[in-house]
Amino acid sequence: MSGNEELLNFVYQNSQMGVDTLKQLLEISKDENFNKYLKGQGRGYLELHKKAKEFLNENGTDEKGLSMLEKIKTYWMINMQTIKDKSASHIAEMLITGSTMGINEAIKKINEYEGSAKKEYVDLMKRLQKFEEGNIERLKEFL
Repeated sequence: MSGNEELLNFVYQNSQMGVDTLKQLLEISKDENFNKYLKGQGRGYLELHKKAKEFLNENGTDEKGLSMLEKIKTYWMINMQTIKDKSASHIAEMLITGSTMGINEAIKKINEYEGSAKKEYVDLMKRLQKFEEGNIERLKEFL
């Protein structure tokens, strides 16, 4: 897999995870203010997801989404972590952990491919990184 393809597929999968996770969490959370924020965050992930897909398709590359096993594992993990605590604070903490992992991986990929991948693809990865950093800052309000 080329650097271009790896960068784009990372953004594609990361944003897919965000969209899917937020849909599930919106069914769990009962906090209206928090849910309003989650919906906006979901729109941000969806925008990144569509852009990554567009770039992949422009290059004649099929997007590699999350496997069914990854989706099921994440679904059950979220259910287990929210069984006893469905509070906005707990869910925000979970999302901060996920966003932090996303930021770390994005930085690694940027450092690995910045000189060899197309600038617009690296810029999309940087956009994902900034989006995740913004999510963390905003989620702190719900802790």
